[in-house]
Amino acid sequence: MEKLNTLFLQHISELNARAKTILTRENIDTLVIHSGQPHRQFLDDMDYPFKVNPHFKHWVPVTDNPNCWIVIDGESKPKLIFYRPVDFWHKVPDEPNDFWTQAFDIELLSKPDQVANFLPSSLERTAYIGEHIDVAEVLNIGILNPEEVLSYFHYHRAYKTDYEMHCLREANRIAVMGHKAAKQAFLEKNSEYGIQLSYLSAIKHTENEVPYSNIVALNKAASILHYTLLEQEAPNTFKSFLIDAGANYNGFASDITRTYSFVDDEFLQLINAVNEKQLAIIEQVKPGVSYTDLHLNMHLLLAEVLSDFDIVKLSAAEIVEKGISSTFFPHGLGHFIGIQVHDVGGFMSDERGTHIAAPEQHPFLRCTRVIEARQVMTIEPGLYFIDSLLEDLKQTENGQYINWQRVECFKPYGGIRIEDNIIVHQNHIENMTRDCDLA
Repeated sequence: MEKLNTLFLQHISELNARAKTILTRENIDTLVIHSGQPHRQFLDDMDYPFKVNPHFKHWVPVTDNPNCWIVIDGESKPKLIFYRPVDFWHKVPDEPNDFWTQAFDIELLSKPDQVANFLPSSLERTAYIGEHIDVAEVLNIGILNPEEVLSYFHYHRAYKTDYEMHCLREANRIAVMGHKAAKQAFLEKNSEYGIQLSYLSAIKHTENEVPYSNIVALNKAASILHYTLLEQEAPNTFKSFLIDAGANYNGFASDITRTYSFVDDEFLQLINAVNEKQLAIIEQVKPGVSYTDLHLNMHLLLAEVLSDFDIVKLSAAEIVEKGISSTFFPHGLGHFIGIQVHDVGGFMSDERGTHIAAPEQHPFLRCTRVIEARQVMTIEPGLYFIDSLLEDLKQTENGQYINWQRVECFKPYGGIRIEDNIIVHQNHIENMTRDCDLA
């Protein structure tokens, strides 16, 4: 706990320094960050599950309490206005007393509409960061979500503090426990829903606490990139299993994917080949390399698999040149990860937010930035047999190069994705996922 406390104090010191720089640059006196408010379901008396403002949880590891505020000037200790109502309908949060609390001056707010009593008396040169613009306007806050401030924070959020790295390692450790439990549930012939329950039980999260909706796909469903149906009936035949699932730790996310074959067959060989290529592309990650170039190199590596397994009757170079690899690998290689699963800043070339566009042929790439030390990202190549994309390919002149008999053999397995979370250090790559003993 003492180490975590020290890491957190260093983290807040860094965030405060960033705040001071941008507030001075933009002639802003104070920054207020709002945790958010509950959203009422339409024509109902219940709220949707609360999702905290990511800018708030970057400063405060509280993800489940709306109506909180942080007041920051970049020099003083930040003030946390912590919402603690008098309420007999719901559990009231405990008064903060944890490893992070000494980094803040904490004041308790019992009624959301009384927050003005805790904010600076003059708000003309105060900037609000949050989604509830109507609340900020009622409070007469002068500057609302200034683009210059957001761009600055988003750009620098790519450089993780030691505290953030600690949290991301823990998020990986927790998720790996779930992945191992899910694999065992698959081998025991559980349904997708049953596998999901095994995963959640292992990581001790509810469905609303995981950082994104888990993808638990059996057989052909693995070809659906964002499959979240969770069939409750087990299939008659078990062929393959793809799980894309993460965990949260102090608001920081992990995002891990693995694919399994139920028996030792040719699809298992295909999984192993993709796994080898995934590890090979991680070896190419280092400061100074463009993430776009990594993505393009990944296409060449996967084209080698398509050629080696006689799925495409061309050399790897020809497969890429003709654009065929995009049918089998239609998404990006990965993305930044942190307090958000798809963390911000992946397309920025500078702290003013100058955009680096993805190549026209690869529009779904989620990161185009030059890789630097302290960045944390996912590496998640995939190889899929997607009906609609294959049908489109068949209608082109490239269809003649496809071994359609081989494609039909693999289609019932759906597809493959292997995803690790890595930290870029100056002289090496730390694979948090593999370090947690997930093959």
